[in-house]
Amino acid sequence: MGIAAERLDVLRRADPELASLMSAELDRQQYTLELIPSENVASPAVLEAVGSWLTNKYAEGTPGKRYYGGCEFVDQIEALAQQRACALFSAEHANVQPHCGSSANLAAYMAICKPGDTILGMDLSHGGHLTHGSPVSFSGIFYHAEFYGVSRDTEQLDYEEVRRRAQEVRPQVLVAGASAYPRVFDFKALAEIAQEVGARLLVDMAHFAGLVAGGAHPSPVPYADVVTLTTHKTLRGPWGGMILCPEERAKEVDKAVFPGAQGGPLLHAIAGKAVALHAWAQPEMQGYAQRVVANAKRLADGLMSEGLRLVSGGTDNHLMLIDLRPLQLTGRQVQEAFDRAHVTVNRNSIPFDEASKFNPSGIRLGTPAVTTRGMGPGEMDEIAHLIAQLIHHLGDEAVAEEVAGRARALCEAYPLPYS
Repeated sequence: MGIAAERLDVLRRADPELASLMSAELDRQQYTLELIPSENVASPAVLEAVGSWLTNKYAEGTPGKRYYGGCEFVDQIEALAQQRACALFSAEHANVQPHCGSSANLAAYMAICKPGDTILGMDLSHGGHLTHGSPVSFSGIFYHAEFYGVSRDTEQLDYEEVRRRAQEVRPQVLVAGASAYPRVFDFKALAEIAQEVGARLLVDMAHFAGLVAGGAHPSPVPYADVVTLTTHKTLRGPWGGMILCPEERAKEVDKAVFPGAQGGPLLHAIAGKAVALHAWAQPEMQGYAQRVVANAKRLADGLMSEGLRLVSGGTDNHLMLIDLRPLQLTGRQVQEAFDRAHVTVNRNSIPFDEASKFNPSGIRLGTPAVTTRGMGPGEMDEIAHLIAQLIHHLGDEAVAEEVAGRARALCEAYPLPYS
């Protein structure tokens, strides 16, 4: 009996309605090609830690400085996660308590600037993130947000233009990182720009933390004042966030997390983070990040050979963006068609997109989850063909049925590790 069956066996007796829904979601994951780049497949060991009795314990504060008794073992668990994070990323200090990436970013801002200060981040429609200054986010509500974007010609960052914007708006914080940028960041250049204008550099590596861990993407840690990340994307851990910083900023970062931004930590999630961080030190994890990037480049090349246009002409990391404007299609149309064919992607704005953000002109996809399942170059060629077939024949039910069958066959050949 697999881990999923064991867990659901208990749950079916306690709550059959919920167990039925969870079983249906497991089937969806098992038989769907997951191409959303922010999703991955956590290991059974991570699930075991997260679904444990650690959820029973309250431990406000930090190891050795708690407001509750009975913390001798959870102190050791959290300290272990901190030590592993520092070792993996060559950081001086790690706070592993943030509940998610947005919580980590909220605390990071609180640690290095004041409400009303100017932050300069990457425009959301050019690949940035909501928490980098969007007016609907706390980052655009509590701070004065300014933006930089990609070049219209290359659809990549022009660091001289970033410098010009920084000199123009004189931010207190320069924010780097993205949720939909298919290229590698030059952190040395960004650090130099921040220094020139007297700003602190905050790097949000939520999307590419696993690539950094595996040496497939430059690390921002030597250059940034604060680095935030999530643990559930390329890092393959549980849902959660983390903050890395030099020792000189440790006190202000810890204070910003608690009591500044949140209350008691999720100790079961912290245990899951520790498990994921430990996995990255094992021989079998070496090369995973490189395979993610190699698969992404192979998939991108395949999509372009099938006549699809990719933003910036390809990818250097784990994700890519398909520009649907040449085909006069919308992101919502394509996403919904893919859902019916058991291939999961997400609609996404692309640079200089004039369409609504609710129905943008792009599709974002990536390779972390399919790489975790064991797929390689041959499967990327197959997936590229399936995607192109579905897009080029949108609305053709026979094609959709064929794609769904072939997608399921791939998933059956590379099952999740829970059965």
